[in-house]
Amino acid sequence: MKMLEGKTALITGASRGIGKAVSMALAKEGANIAFTDLRYDEVAQATEKEIAALGVKAKMYASNAADFAQTVATVEEVQKEFGRIDILVNNAGITKDTLLMRMTEEQWDAVINVNLKSVFNYTKAVSAIMLKQKSGSIISMSSVVGVSGNAGQANYSASKAGIIGFTKSVAKELGSRNIRANAVAPGFIITEMTGQLSEEVRNEWAQKIPLRRGGTPEDIADVCLFLASDLSRYITGQVINVCGGMNM
Repeated sequence: MKMLEGKTALITGASRGIGKAVSMALAKEGANIAFTDLRYDEVAQATEKEIAALGVKAKMYASNAADFAQTVATVEEVQKEFGRIDILVNNAGITKDTLLMRMTEEQWDAVINVNLKSVFNYTKAVSAIMLKQKSGSIISMSSVVGVSGNAGQANYSASKAGIIGFTKSVAKELGSRNIRANAVAPGFIITEMTGQLSEEVRNEWAQKIPLRRGGTPEDIADVCLFLASDLSRYITGQVINVCGGMNM
């Protein structure tokens, strides 16, 4: 029997990149997959078909994770369609990098809303279901810069640091009902976003990493699979750095 057979996972921001890799990893272990993104476009449709091809139920929901009302409506639809939600992966996120002195209020608010408020939105909505089930695993995507900070990313670092504090608080609040909450802190991961950097910059980053390479979305997905499964049944309130040793 597969590790997640009969379970349902809800992953935000999952049409591509890390979110898609997480969806695929959980689906391969038998989880039915509900995932969100802003638009039900060709990319989202292709991801939906790719997940379903693994023999599980898969459905994409067009929803703005930063909007509380849309989140509540989406979670209600997922519960109605799938019957339960066992795993939540808060993955939706954006960057608007610039030095603090140049950062606008709009750039600050946008990143905080999408990266941090969305985690509140989905965790609050899904936790009500998990409380009734008396079980669940909540996984939120932080970042190594949420642990250590980074010049030019004050908004992003603040949002990801906020996720860590939020995760630890939720773990303490919900632990007695067999609901676990953990955060994953990726380092330099090769995605479409980082792929836009020059080869020279990517190589420069790699030389700063003890394992001498950038991570892959699959590296992150494997850790999420671990945290979603019973292999991590006694782990909650933790932050797992997945960064090739970059942040020691």
